Amino acid sequence: MALATTSSIWRSTGGDTTRTATAGSMEMMVPFYIANVAATSNVAVSSTLSTTALILPAGATVLAVNITSTGTGAIDLGFTPLVGVGAGQTTTLGTNVPQAFLANASTATRVAVQIGGTGAGASIGNVANATNLVVVTSKANGSSSGSVTGSIRFYVADPSFGEENV
Repeated sequence: MALATTSSIWRSTGGDTTRTATAGSMEMMVPFYIANVAATSNVAVSSTLSTTALILPAGATVLAVNITSTGTGAIDLGFTPLVGVGAGQTTTLGTNVPQAFLANASTATRVAVQIGGTGAGASIGNVANATNLVVVTSKANGSSSGSVTGSIRFYVADPSFGEENV
C-alpha cells in the first residue's frame, strides 16, 4: 500500500455538492511508546523508533489517549511547545505542561482516557497550543515502572471554523 503525507488540515463537507454543509475536521490517530514510565522524558513514536520524539502539530486537540500495553502504576502525559522550528532555525522549548493529557491515569491494558474521564488532564478536549508544535512528554509518577504503548486520538483545529473555502 502506498503512503501519502500532507501538511494540510483535513476537512470534509461529507460530499455536500451544494456547499451548504459546514466542513468538519478529520480525526487522526498516532501511536506512542514510553520506554520507562518511571522516568521523565519525551514520548517516542514507537519502540523501534525510540529516539524519535512524538510531535503533534500546532492547533492539535487531543480527544483521547488509549493504553494498549503497559507497565505498572499510573502515568502522567503532557507536552512542551516547540518554538523556532523549521529549516535553518534552532528549536527552543517552551514551558512543559506535564499533566496536560493524562494526570495520574491508570496504565492498565486497554484503558481509554477521554474528555472528562478518570485520569484525563486539563488539556484533553482543548487546543494544546494554537501556534506551536508540541512534543509529547511523560513525567515520572510515583511507583510506576515498565514501558507503555498506546495511541493518541486528535484533530487539528480548523482556523476557519468549518466555513467553506473552496
